[in-house]
Amino acid sequence: MSEIPAKATESEDPSGGARSRAAEEAAPADMWQSSPPGSIYDYIKVASFSLSPGGLIEQWSLRAEQLFGVPAHRAVGLDPIEAFVDPDLRSRGQRKMAEILDGREWTGVVHFRMPAGEDGSRGEEGMAEVYVMPTRTAEGDKAAVCIVVDVRTLRSMETDLAASQAIFGQSPFGFLLIDTDLRVRRANTRFASIFGGTPDDHRGKSVHDYLPRAEADRVSATMRRVLESGDSITDMHVTGFVPDSDERRHWSINLYRVHSGSGRPIGVAWLGTDITARREAAREAASARRNLALLNEAGARIGNSLDLETTARELLDVVVPGFCDLATVDLYQALLTGDEAPPKLADGSAELRRVAFASAVSDAPFGGSGERVELGAVHRFPFNSPCADALRTARPQRVPAEEGGLVQSTLAVPMVAHDTVVGIVQFARTKGSEPFGDRDRDLAVELAARAAVCIDNARLYRREHERALILQRSLLPPGDPEASGLDIACRYLPGNAATEVGGDWFDVIELPGHRTALVVGDVMGRGLRAAVAMGELRTAVRTLALLDLEPAEVLSALDEIARGLGTPGGVQQATRAARQPRDADLCEVYLATCVYAVYDSVTRRCTFANAGHLPPVLVEPGEAALMLDVPPGMPLGVGGEPFEEVEVELPEGALLALYTDGLVESRDHPLDEGLQAFVQALTDPSRPLEDVCDHVLNSLDTRHGEDDIALLMARVQGLPTESVGDWTLPREPRSVGRAREYARTQLLSWDLEPLVDTTELLVSELVTNALRYGEGEIRLRLLLDRTLVCEVWDAGLVQPRRRRARDTDEGGRGLQLVGLLSAAWGSRRTPRGKTVWFELPLPGADSPLTDPAEALLSLF
Repeated sequence: MSEIPAKATESEDPSGGARSRAAEEAAPADMWQSSPPGSIYDYIKVASFSLSPGGLIEQWSLRAEQLFGVPAHRAVGLDPIEAFVDPDLRSRGQRKMAEILDGREWTGVVHFRMPAGEDGSRGEEGMAEVYVMPTRTAEGDKAAVCIVVDVRTLRSMETDLAASQAIFGQSPFGFLLIDTDLRVRRANTRFASIFGGTPDDHRGKSVHDYLPRAEADRVSATMRRVLESGDSITDMHVTGFVPDSDERRHWSINLYRVHSGSGRPIGVAWLGTDITARREAAREAASARRNLALLNEAGARIGNSLDLETTARELLDVVVPGFCDLATVDLYQALLTGDEAPPKLADGSAELRRVAFASAVSDAPFGGSGERVELGAVHRFPFNSPCADALRTARPQRVPAEEGGLVQSTLAVPMVAHDTVVGIVQFARTKGSEPFGDRDRDLAVELAARAAVCIDNARLYRREHERALILQRSLLPPGDPEASGLDIACRYLPGNAATEVGGDWFDVIELPGHRTALVVGDVMGRGLRAAVAMGELRTAVRTLALLDLEPAEVLSALDEIARGLGTPGGVQQATRAARQPRDADLCEVYLATCVYAVYDSVTRRCTFANAGHLPPVLVEPGEAALMLDVPPGMPLGVGGEPFEEVEVELPEGALLALYTDGLVESRDHPLDEGLQAFVQALTDPSRPLEDVCDHVLNSLDTRHGEDDIALLMARVQGLPTESVGDWTLPREPRSVGRAREYARTQLLSWDLEPLVDTTELLVSELVTNALRYGEGEIRLRLLLDRTLVCEVWDAGLVQPRRRRARDTDEGGRGLQLVGLLSAAWGSRRTPRGKTVWFELPLPGADSPLTDPAEALLSLF
């Protein structure tokens, strides 16, 4: 409250001023804090002083000292008009002073100036509202008491009040003033518009009247903490409901403690903003980011395998539990069995197989599509079911939840790739999870489409892989190949489904004279292209082998053929292209490695030629396995380099192994280690050859599936000496009869009497031709194995040529007769001339013998 000067009239202050002096003596230094709590005088500056009958300052209060900055000992005795009023206003001030001392009251706003300081500095200017009340002294003289209020403080209070009204009346945010009992003292219009009623209706309410109990307890504890500590709280999120609405709302509130003018805490201010829309936008943005992350993960994890079932499992690994709680994948059964394309039944009731299932709920069964289907089972969806509708229309469908079941929301999404439905995937969320929305449906469609494309690619790859594998197997020797003087065992292991078919092949070719050609090759590259190139080269090898060329000559011819595979014009075009600069060669390049060996069962000698292939391995009885030193040469298709031959004599019982690099090389095992392991695996060659092959495959790392594996093993079983008849005949006519005699005697010793007549006739024809058209000594050799082979050798280089004799010709029918009576015949070059041979089946064989008489009559 204001301080009244101590000296006053007796009628105004019966205590004679004793009370004022006692208050002055007890007043603390800071007089502005002496008012009772909550008084208006805590906020405004009020001072007082008294005037004597002469118009001079008689008493000067302590608050006057603080307001005007003039101590009492200087102020007492001063004329207030002369001391504080501007010179231009003093005359007017003197007139007013005269009226006041005449007993009139006056109130008004006065501009004043502080007196100059003791250092001569100019005093500050101010504005005060003055209330002057006439009084009388003890002697009865007229005096006055002046009450002064600082106008600047009042203006500040007006501004604060306007700001307060703006907050409570015009602010777009909800504002509450809460007292120390945590009850609403005042609410603004915005808050009332949200929670109903007028601002006055909310007085005395607590937060429990607005928020759920748990949320209200949390907010009350926070406000109590703000009230006690003074620490403000910003952006505190509160969730609740507004009247007449079940929609959950979210607010961001700021709390800070409010003080009185004396600094005493009087409550907490609550400033709230509705952030429901912002929260929803943030939630949708987080959902979009999560969906994008899920799509990125799907792109990285789905389709890493070219296996249909694995791709389906990869899809479920991505979506469970990040997108749903349970999921299944069903693919058309026809697609899994290798049909050209998935069925396109209009009713969506084709057979499907469940290839993948995933659950994040303790392996809970999935019953969203009706009856439970086990993993791997083949089933159909009922015609009227949502899943059948999804397959039929190629659009996602919602599957109704079963009553009392675990699942509350299910999406059936068809897997569509290149406008073809390949299967269906079902996503399910259990109770307690958020049901699927439109965004979830769109994401499910995208995930299913990505997986469908990968599955369709895997289907196409599987189809190509199977075709290439069928082609490759069809080009390999059927069954167990047989050879004269050799025990043969072979293995072929294609790469797994994740790798394309390679160009590995092997072959066993029977040659005249109980000789055998052993071939192993590998076309560089994979897929159908490599399989086709392998087939062409294998066919070329068999054709060249029938010409009975030397191994080096066979590889040279193969090299020319390989260079012509990728050239539209064939070998000649490839040869011309080889002479052009390399930049001009735009042809596809085919390269292959090959080892070609010819084994003679009579001499047990084997001639090798190698075109960039791994060396053969030989195991002699009682000896350790070793790799033969065969010059590798250049791969087929490179051209320009000759091939060398190496001849090796193979002892009886020796084991020869030819193989491709897939057997001895992989990512985890270098070639040197694989070769060493292969050699060490051939420790017991005396075992049955089939067992040796199995032992090698089991000992080595052959299950990596990175490349095809071809293994050809042969055990030497030379032709016994008693099965060979060999004679040298001079160049004279008597040699023909002698040859017939040798042949008859040898056949009778072999118990082949049914072949005597035919053999004598054909031997005489070949010896006669050698005498007439050949040169040098004549050699006759009979070989008995699975068939009877007769060979006539001479030094002539001219090859016999079969021709059709006319009816009037006396000769020219010898070779025709040989062709009619023998199972096969031919001629081949030798280092010292040529050899003409024929072959007869043994009695009791599948091929019946031809009657010589009927053959002779058929010539005429």
